[in-house]
Amino acid sequence: MGVKKKEFAVIGLGRFGGSICRELVQLGMEVMAIDMDEDRVNEYSSIASHAVIADTTDEMVLKSLGIRNFDHVVVAIGDNIQASILTTLILKELGVENITVKAQNDYHEKVLRKIGADQIVHPERDMGARIANNIASSSVLDYLQLSDEHSIVEIIANERLNGQNLQDLDIRAKFGLNIVAIKRENQVIVSPRATETLRTGDVLVVIGSDNDVDRFEDFLTP
Repeated sequence: MGVKKKEFAVIGLGRFGGSICRELVQLGMEVMAIDMDEDRVNEYSSIASHAVIADTTDEMVLKSLGIRNFDHVVVAIGDNIQASILTTLILKELGVENITVKAQNDYHEKVLRKIGADQIVHPERDMGARIANNIASSSVLDYLQLSDEHSIVEIIANERLNGQNLQDLDIRAKFGLNIVAIKRENQVIVSPRATETLRTGDVLVVIGSDNDVDRFEDFLTP
């Protein structure tokens, strides 16, 4: 998606963490890939901006990586729940602003919530690509990949769209996107009319190619 470049760290490069890492790189983000397994780190050394072998349960190691300077840290550690919890706790103590953590089960999620994880995901329920798009963009609220090149995306309307109707914006002609619904407060307007006037905060449910979504996002970016 065409979004402002941010810096991410992905801790744990299994199938789930690896998919998030790859997707964030495709989105043009700066990504540091971290794992204790040398083979996994080597695999991502040519994919991520930086790839590091590190034990993230060691506070001094995380400090040395400058982890608090990252916009968002994803903790995707596999089966080691203790390492996941300890890593999350250290990240919170170091002042990392946004922390997304993979939960193994409901008990793990409860502990993560208590120690302050900002977002908790269950990989069996959430696609890595979907999560990557959510955390990478300030305007994209949700993302569902239909194919390699087409998606349904929820985009929040900003001041640039406020007071304009769909006919004047002509998003279909200018960007090749179809607005299939508008979410506004407690209502959902399905197949909105051309005369529908948009308001700041409206959520536009659009369908189209990823390239066209990129262009529309760039248009919305101040």
